[in-house]
Parts: sequence; C-alpha cells; structure tokens
Amino acid sequence: MAMKKLLVASLLLGSSVAQSAEQFVVEDIRFEGLQRVTLGAALLTMPVRVGDDVDERDVSEMIQALFASGNFEDIKVYRDGNALLVKVLERPTIANITFSGNKAIKEEQLKENLDASRIMVGEALDRTTLSKIEKGLEDFYYSVGKYNATVKAVVTPLPRNRADLKFVFTEGVSAKIQQINFIGNDVFTDEELQDKFNLQAEVPWWNFLADKKYQKQVLAGDLEILRSQYLNSGYLKYKLDATQVAISPDKKGVYITLKIDEGKQYSVKDVKFRGDLAGKVGDLDSLVTISAGEVYNGAKVTALEEAVKRKLGELGYAYPQVTTIPDFDDLNQQVALTVNVDPGKRIYVRNITFSGNTSTKDEVLRREMRQMEGSWLNSKSVERGKERLSRTGFFENVDVQTVRVPGTDDQVDIKYNVKEANAGNINFGVGYGTESGISFQAGIQQDNFLGTGNRFGINAMMNDYQKNISLEYRDPYFTLDGISLGGKIYYNEFEASDANISDYTNQSYGTSLTWGFPFDELNFFEFGLGYDHNKISNTQEYAQIEKFKAIHGFDRGDNVIELDDFDWSVSWTRNNLNRGYFPTAGNHQRASFRMTIPGSDAQYFKAQYDVRQYFPLNEGHDFSLLLRGKLGYGNGYGTTDNGSDQLLPFYENFYAGGFSTLRGFRSNTVGPKAVYVGGCEAGGISGGGNNNCATGTDDAAGGNATALASAELIVPTPFASEEVRNQIRTSIFVDAGTVWDTEYDVASGDGRYLSDYSDPSLIRASYGAALQWMSPMGPLVFSIARPIKKYDGDDEEFFTFTIGRTF
Repeated sequence: MAMKKLLVASLLLGSSVAQSAEQFVVEDIRFEGLQRVTLGAALLTMPVRVGDDVDERDVSEMIQALFASGNFEDIKVYRDGNALLVKVLERPTIANITFSGNKAIKEEQLKENLDASRIMVGEALDRTTLSKIEKGLEDFYYSVGKYNATVKAVVTPLPRNRADLKFVFTEGVSAKIQQINFIGNDVFTDEELQDKFNLQAEVPWWNFLADKKYQKQVLAGDLEILRSQYLNSGYLKYKLDATQVAISPDKKGVYITLKIDEGKQYSVKDVKFRGDLAGKVGDLDSLVTISAGEVYNGAKVTALEEAVKRKLGELGYAYPQVTTIPDFDDLNQQVALTVNVDPGKRIYVRNITFSGNTSTKDEVLRREMRQMEGSWLNSKSVERGKERLSRTGFFENVDVQTVRVPGTDDQVDIKYNVKEANAGNINFGVGYGTESGISFQAGIQQDNFLGTGNRFGINAMMNDYQKNISLEYRDPYFTLDGISLGGKIYYNEFEASDANISDYTNQSYGTSLTWGFPFDELNFFEFGLGYDHNKISNTQEYAQIEKFKAIHGFDRGDNVIELDDFDWSVSWTRNNLNRGYFPTAGNHQRASFRMTIPGSDAQYFKAQYDVRQYFPLNEGHDFSLLLRGKLGYGNGYGTTDNGSDQLLPFYENFYAGGFSTLRGFRSNTVGPKAVYVGGCEAGGISGGGNNNCATGTDDAAGGNATALASAELIVPTPFASEEVRNQIRTSIFVDAGTVWDTEYDVASGDGRYLSDYSDPSLIRASYGAALQWMSPMGPLVFSIARPIKKYDGDDEEFFTFTIGRTF
C-alpha cells in the first residue's frame, strides 16, 4: 500500500499547503468522518472528479468548496496512492436555541435576526457567524448606552454530533448623561440649547417621564433639533464642527461636548419662483408667507416647499421636485431665495383598488372616494377618500399608497388598505356604584350589515328599569347622491323608580322615518317624521307632575295618562374628525330640533346641541385634548283646551349623571328633585301663594334645560404595545354640568333636598380617569371618578363599566 501523504490541511477555516507539487490522476475519492452529510452531497460540492488530473492548487480549491458548503469545521486531504482521502469534522447540528438575560430585546426579534443568518434548529452550527452575531448585538446595546453589556453564545455538545445553543445576555445598566457642554455658542445660552434636547443631564424631580439615559439615536435627533433652532433663527451657515462623546472609566457615565460654529444671522431679501410653474404663478405666489426683510426661518422655507408640492399634487403632478436655492449677500447679511420648481409629468389615475375589506363590499368603500379613475391625480381628493373611510367607523386603520403603473410614466394606481373594525357590537353594560349596586343591559346592532355599509339593528333590552324591543334600518346611500333613508319601530316599558327617577311607569310604542341629505364633505342634514304613543301610570303626586296633569285636564287621582304625539324633526351634523373610532384631531358637531305637530296631545319642542373638539398636543398625536359640550332646552308651545300654557312632558325631561354625562355621579340623579306640596307637616317649608307647604325629596325629577362640559386629556396607555395602540385609549378628565327647570315655581326654603331648581348655577363637577378598548365584542369602557362639587340628593358612583359605547 502506498504511503498516505498530507496534501493540504485546513484547520478552522485556515489552510496550509504541503510542499509536494506532484500531479496525478485521481482514481478514487474517499471520505472519513461523514455523519449528517451524505457522500453524494459531499462529492457534488467538490470541483474534483475521479479521472481528473490534480495538483496542490486543485486540492486547495476542493477544500475551499467544501468549507463554503457550511457543513464542516475541519478538513484534511491525503493522497493514498492515486486516491484522495478526505478526512472531515462536521459542524454539529443545532438541536435547540434558548436565550437568557435579554430584557431590552424581545425573543421574537432575536429569532428573526438568527433566522436571517441561518442560525436555526436543524441547521449546521457556524461559529464564525455566531461571533458576528455576538458583536452585532453588543453594538446594539452600545447604541442605547449600555456599555457594560456582553453577549455570549454558549455551545453545549450533545450526542450524535448535535449541540444546544444558548445566548447569555448581561445587559447591565444604561450609562447616564453626566454633562452636556456647548462650545462656541454666543447667540443662545447653554440652558436655552439644552432645553430643546430630549437627552438631559439634569432632570427635574417632578418630570417623571424624563430620562437621563444616553442613546445614540436620540442624540442624532437632538443634533437635528439644534440645527433647526439655528436655521429657524436666521443662522444659515451654522455648522457643528465636532461631537465628542466620552465615557467614564466605569462605563456608567457619558459626557457630551458639542463644538458649534454659529455664523451670522441673515434676513430675507426676496423670494421668487423659477422653473415650470404649470401655469399657476399666481397660486404659488399666494403660498409665500415670508416677507422681505424678516429674519430667515428654515421652518417657513420648508413649509413653503411642502405647500407648493401639495398645490401641484392637487393639479395632477404627483412627483414634483421643489428645492430652495439661497443666494447670499454676505456684506449686507441678506439671502435671496429662489424656489426651483420642476413639476414633472402630469399623472392620471388608472385604477383605485381596495384590500383588507374581507366583510365590507368594495362598493361601500368606493362610494366614499372623491378621486375618480381616469382623471388627473388630485392628492387632496386621495387624502379626502382616506378621511371619509376612517369616519365610517367600519375600519380601525386606513392606509393609502400611490403606485406607478409599470411601463408608463404618466399613470398611477391608488391602493387603499384597510383593517376592518368590529362594526357590530353587543350593547351589554355593567355598572357599579356606591349606592346603585350592579345593573345590566343588552342589545345587538350591526352598523355594517353584511358588508353593505347599511345599519341594521334588532335590540331587545331588559334591565331593572326598562324593557325594550326595537327594529331599525338605515341605508346611507339610498340614492347615488348620498341621500339616506332610515326607519325604526319600537316598543318600550320604562320604570322610572328603578332608573333613579321619581316613580312612574311609561308604556310606549312608535315609529319614525328619516331622510338624510349631504350638503358637502363635512355637513349633513336629516329630516324625520315620527309617531309616539305614551301610556303613563303609577305617577307620584309631586308638584311637577301635578302641574302637567292639571294643564291637560287630568284629575289628581287619575292614575293613567295616555298621549298620542306626531312629530317632525331636523338635525345638522358636521364631522371633521380624523377617524371614526378614537379620533385624535378634528371636530364633531350635532344640532337637532324636534317638535310635535299642532293637534298632538302634548305640544312641545326640544332642541339639543352637542360638540366634540380634539386638539393634538404633539406631532404623533400620542397626547390629545378633548373638549366636549352639550346644551339642551325644551318647552311647550301653544295652549291646552282649558287655556293653560303647554309644558314639556315630564317623561321628556333632561337628566344628568352617569357614563355619558357626569361621571362620578349615579345615573340620572343630578338635577331637580321631586317636590311635594300640601298641608304643613313636620319638616315642610311654608310656601307662598296657594301652596301651603313644600317638602323636598331625593327623587330625581329632571328639568327642561341642561348644560354639560368636559375636558379630557388623552395620554398614551401605559404598557400598551404598538400593535394595540389604535385599539385602546386612556384619558384623565374633568366633567361639569347642571340641569334645571325654567318652569319651576314652587316656593323654596332651607329644608334638605329643597332648592330653587330654576337656577342654572347649581353646577356639579367631578374628576377621574377612563380606559376604552375596542374589543372583539365591541367597545369596552372603564372609568373611575370622584365628585368635586355635589348637592344633597346627588348619589356618587365611583366605578362604571360599559360595553357597546364610547365617549
């Protein structure tokens, strides 16, 4: 047997070439050490075949090819006569991957990173790749200020050439900023510059959201803020000469030094446009808000460029190039601004498509579009379509993309992608108060019935004070012009005493028909006709009810009152909210007026006005301020058969307290109370006129006028992930309001529960916090509240929980 000669040896990716340079014809190729890799797979990897003439160079290339397969840790090649003997040490197979100590990086993110590098269970273990991953993860920790962090990949050998892989993280603590120094700043003080930074060396004790941790990305953002501050103040030639970040020996402190060259302040000499202005010179000139002689402001220049792009976008120029070129007059410290405009080609819209609407039909989305297919692209109309889809309330998210049509330079497709919300809900509510105990209510409604965009509801409700069944339907696009048609039929039994109102029972039924008319993109009018039959029994003989019974000719002892009323109504709605659920910007107003038709048993009218205004407090709309208000007034008109002035029926009164009006107060308990007038008894208050004595109670009677207001600060929900950000909302609020009766004329006194209920100044107020969640079964609302100002007879309700409605 011929002596085996080591031709080429390779240890851990390195190779050494033996001195023999003999060339020979390969008669056989044999492998030793193969376990997981098959012989066929190994032979296919090699560039050398039986019958080839080989020398040292060929063998070296063979080893490189085997290493490139990623299956081997060590390879040695021997010559055994005219045969090649390849001895290999296979890389172990990864049997399991675990992580320990990682808090700043989620396991899902780590697994995605490892998968991209082909470090996964079942694959060969590449130690070189592990080293790169360790280095990359440590670099990430360094970028967020954790300079003591280490990442080690621990490999534990297992039988059958397998290995467990465990990444051990020692994250340590983030280095904190000890000092930020500015060099070369004369225009602004160190304190003025530091105040603009997100990174802070000194954090006030009251600012619990502030953080002294150093992060490389945050510093980059702060440097851009610093640059903007100088550019917005006219220092166009501002430069940041050097940025030095020094780390303390224990790697727990960071010292930042910024060397600034402020330059000189420039004023604007003039502003002019140049280029192809698409025949809109006058329109573009009107966009200029920069006056000659004023200090240069970089933010104004950027705003001008964006305004020009928007204007061109409305004219069909989807990809305009707008740049501002400064021409410096250093002697006079002035700058002339030339806005160079290249509108590009005018673009047509080929197709408008929708995705994500698994339940909602395309036609429901398409009818909200204001951009038409085959017409010039109008960026404003495209955005308006997005806003209108958001306002339907059918979608949690709406995104829009403008995509070029391949092979053309003047056509685009508009693609709307939506995420459907739960448009149907179960109106199930549970409330708990310090005196009210637990109550329930239930119902079912579908605002996007079978994906048609039509509202359909069958509600059957039963709780302590109400039994109700109703059927309603509304088609928002009964005609192509957007005229809506809706109708409702209902039957209701209402037990006032169980709703915290002075006792009476009302059995009612009725029907209504409504037509809606859109005025423009934001304003909507609705007209309706209706009929109601009310059968009222078990009334208490308090003054407010006795007065109503008297003017309608009922005797004091009459226990049943039946009234038939026909009414007409008109309402106006203006909706400028940025989305249907959980808006963060915009305004919603609704004014309504309802009046019974002359000849009805009760002749009265009711007018209401509701408004919501959202003010975003930061660019990302994480913080918003919500202001809400409600005004309501009702009264009778004309006279009854006995010549008395008509009144607003007591069963139409306004009440306050509870989830939708004054949180912190038990439902309906805020406002006028039932007052009994009779002979003077113990505890009674002597009245004037024909009233011998007035006795107050804590039973709610309601009033014909109301005024409510609320201020609500919407804040990011603690511990909520980015994925559920649009489905959950947290807020802190203050509510205030009052209910009064302009027709109240019972004498008042100093007794408990007895006040001048015609006085609107008896204002209640409360404060608290609320959490709203768009759950799969509909909106869930939790709130806790405490009264700030209350009066005798008002019941507190600390905690409420409601399903099916949001604020």
